[in-house]
Amino acid sequence: MAESQIDVAYVAHLARLKLSPEETARYEKQLGDVLHYVAALQKADVSKVAPPEDDPAYENNLREDAERPSLPLEAALSNAPEQGNGLFMVPRMVE
Repeated sequence: MAESQIDVAYVAHLARLKLSPEETARYEKQLGDVLHYVAALQKADVSKVAPPEDDPAYENNLREDAERPSLPLEAALSNAPEQGNGLFMVPRMVE
């Protein structure tokens, strides 16, 4: 395996995915192609390209953060497996 390739079998093991040898080989080739393309992009001369924030086409299109009507508390909690004090009760994740 070349240094720029991803060990798909190891990543699949970590993700608890069962991949066939054919799938592993196919994903290694696809990810290798992506890494090769990214490496080619890093070599591109962008010294004369303006940063996107200077381009009016890239203005911030986020909506204003404003209070809006929402679901009533009782309706939001109606399907919760456990609730208490007006909150969703969830299992503790860190001990």
